[in-house]
Parts: sequence; structure tokens; C-alpha cells
Amino acid sequence: MYERDRKMKVTPLELPGLLLVELKVHGDERGFFVERFNRRSFAEHGLPLDFAQDNHSRSAPGILRGLHYQTAPAQGKLVGVINGRIWDVAVDIRTDSPTFGRSFGIELSDMNGLLLWVPKGFAHGFCVLGDRPADVMYKVDQLYSPSTEGGIQWNDPTLAIQWPVTAPTVSARDSALQSFEKYRQTPVKW
Repeated sequence: MYERDRKMKVTPLELPGLLLVELKVHGDERGFFVERFNRRSFAEHGLPLDFAQDNHSRSAPGILRGLHYQTAPAQGKLVGVINGRIWDVAVDIRTDSPTFGRSFGIELSDMNGLLLWVPKGFAHGFCVLGDRPADVMYKVDQLYSPSTEGGIQWNDPTLAIQWPVTAPTVSARDSALQSFEKYRQTPVKW
């Protein structure tokens, strides 16, 4: 019985390669338990098994981070939230993709049991929802390489991402990221 109850569900999304992972959350009045990684379940669903790094970021309410990517080595991310709520966004930046330039957004929280697999060839960002900080945990399949990281402006008019915040706080670094048009002029081979 326990074996069946702990299964996760993986749903391919409208942008090829992007996957929504729904974890089984076991909760009661004491709190909850969730299995965030299970080698067997991940293998059954074709998810990566060999992660190179775990990252944890904490962001205050109203913070927006992104849109970031890494090229060499290209990096995939499994994104989830362990405290708070975020609006998580992935943008397809693979020029040979039929969904090039399209974005997908979803709420991830400490209580909804959702993870988002963001494969290489996507830019990624998020904003904090609500009035408390958010702790975001993400596993990456390649080590961080600062010399090959890149980004696209979070509010690029061509992308027209519908962020659910009106006046987010954005770092100077993220505010200075290139436009989508500039990225399109010098695309990356994924």
C-alpha cells in the first residue's frame, strides 16, 4: 500500500521537454512528509538521476530573479519550493524549437507538492508571491559555470510574460540582462 501511495505523477507540458512533477504529500494535523527525490520513480519517468549540484535561494516578498540560463555545459534544473510561494517561469530559447520564445508559468509552493523540470535550452526565473520569503531548492544536472551564464530581461516586451506582480524588486545585474531580440541575433546551439 505504501509503495503505491508514494508514486509521483509527471506531466509533459506544452513546451517540449518541460515537465511538471507532482509529488505525493502525506499530511495531517502534525504537518507533512514528502519524498522529493526517489531514484526509482525518477528513472520510471525519464527524469535525470545524476545531479551535480543542489542550490538553495531565499528571496524576500516582491523579489523577481531571472531570466537565467547556462550554455557550456548547458544546465537543466529541477525547481521546487520548501518555504513560501513563487511564480516560476521557463522560456524556450532553443531557436530550432517550434515553441521558441514561448513561456510557461506556474505557482510552486511549500504545500502544493509541485516541481518543475526545466531542461537545457530554457531561460528560467521566478518571483515571490505573498507576504513571506520563499526558499527555492533546485537540483541542477551540471555544475555552475559563471563564465557561460547568460540571461534575458524579465520584462522583455517580445516575450510578454504575465508576471503576477506589478512592481517587483530586481537586482541591478538582472535589470541589465540582454533583450530577447539581442539573444535572437546571437543564439546558442543547444
